[in-house]
Amino acid sequence: MKTILLIGKTGQLGSEIIKSSVDFGYEAVAFDREELDVNNEAQLKEKIKLIKPDILINTAAFNSPPVCETEPNAALATNFVAVNKMARICKDNNIKFVTYSTDYVFDGEKGSLYEEDDLPNPLQVYGYSKLAGECAAVSTYPQGSMVIRTCGVYGGEKGSPEKGNFVLNVMKGSEDKEFVEVSSEQIVSPTFAGDLCVATLKLLNRGALGGIYHLVNEGYCSWYEFAVEIFKLAGINKEVKPFDRGGVSGNLKRPKFSALKNIKAKSLGVELPSWQAGLKTYFDFLNNIK
Repeated sequence: MKTILLIGKTGQLGSEIIKSSVDFGYEAVAFDREELDVNNEAQLKEKIKLIKPDILINTAAFNSPPVCETEPNAALATNFVAVNKMARICKDNNIKFVTYSTDYVFDGEKGSLYEEDDLPNPLQVYGYSKLAGECAAVSTYPQGSMVIRTCGVYGGEKGSPEKGNFVLNVMKGSEDKEFVEVSSEQIVSPTFAGDLCVATLKLLNRGALGGIYHLVNEGYCSWYEFAVEIFKLAGINKEVKPFDRGGVSGNLKRPKFSALKNIKAKSLGVELPSWQAGLKTYFDFLNNIK
């Protein structure tokens, strides 16, 4: 059984990988942030020496776009500098490296699904920091780094420890309101963390080479359309009103059409369910833990 050293065990995706890895022939080992901080190179080297993993999976990220605008150095430290160090250490130790990126590396001007080879053009610090991490991984360790771009990830009982997730937040936000307004201009590929986890492990089992892969639930929708489906599955009888922000939230620019197309993984037989099916699976999970 191969060993995975996982960074980011409390996140939506990291917790799924810990839960599901054994089903795909892996043993996942993870540590609390105090024991293994993604920005602490000494801790990383120490844990690799201790665990001797076959694969390092990094699910940690500085992933709040508004905060990235006000704390660019912190965003770059986690999303770029740490990724560069991990790629180098993995190369030196002959360890497969998997890290995650985002649809926000694109500007949304294409107007259709983005493919792996499309030219990135970020609109904000978050996108720039993640693109820098992509470049660092594939240039430092091209044969052994898998960069997985995804979009709108949600999962877990409480979502992300820092900010929940869109599904939980939009339901909670409706509790004391007659209606909710949700942006209608941004087109995305909402992705269930459980499906993303399974697809990642399948890619590893198929011996995927280094490079950039898109892994998202199939299809696309606006955040408004996603919210409508959430309310339907949750049985929330309140109106969802579309709201066109023009791709701007405060001073932050967001891509208007950043849905992704899975081409490279699909050629290896790895395909995620539709976004509607992913959302239904998430609700089944939430209902089972009540």
